[in-house]
Amino acid sequence: MATKLLIAYYSSTGTGTQMVTWAKEAAEANGVEVRLRKVHELAPDVAIDSNPLWRKNVEATADVPEVTSDDLLWADAYIFSSPSRFGVMASQLKQFFDLQGGLWAQGKLANKFVTAFSSAQNPNGGQEQVIQGIYTVMQHWGAIIVPAGYVNPSTFAAGGNPYGTSASIDGEGNMLKADEVKAAIQDQTKRLVDITSKYLSE
Repeated sequence: MATKLLIAYYSSTGTGTQMVTWAKEAAEANGVEVRLRKVHELAPDVAIDSNPLWRKNVEATADVPEVTSDDLLWADAYIFSSPSRFGVMASQLKQFFDLQGGLWAQGKLANKFVTAFSSAQNPNGGQEQVIQGIYTVMQHWGAIIVPAGYVNPSTFAAGGNPYGTSASIDGEGNMLKADEVKAAIQDQTKRLVDITSKYLSE
């Protein structure tokens, strides 16, 4: 039976969308069944329309289903991705987490394997704190955290974040070192699914 992976993310201007797309490709290349889901958008249209890249990403991902609690129950492993919002995860992802109290209280979120990605406009824009914030939630759930670590050279090439792959973007919304970030995401995803699969096969 194939390992089941939920990739749930929030992205405004598209960097996160690209990152999780690479993760999905890597997981499926390793025989994993993947559900790619976005979290519910909370921002009003006036805010979205103020940034053409934001509106473009909303329209480009219109067909991506929104994540539900059932997706959490279905999966063996999770990848979560969020941009930095003043050094913390986006409120959209935080709200989704906050709505899972019922499943948490029943212990149904425990023993899932999880890793995370992040992005910001600056190299020190809070990416590490965002990933650590996601992992803090996961510790409360009783999930099993699988960080990128320093086990693949791609981690160093992409910026050296051992907690999870993080990206930086320029003022025009272009991802810096995109090829290196892609490789690091692929390696981190493979590490997650390899460890999950080994656990499930025991």
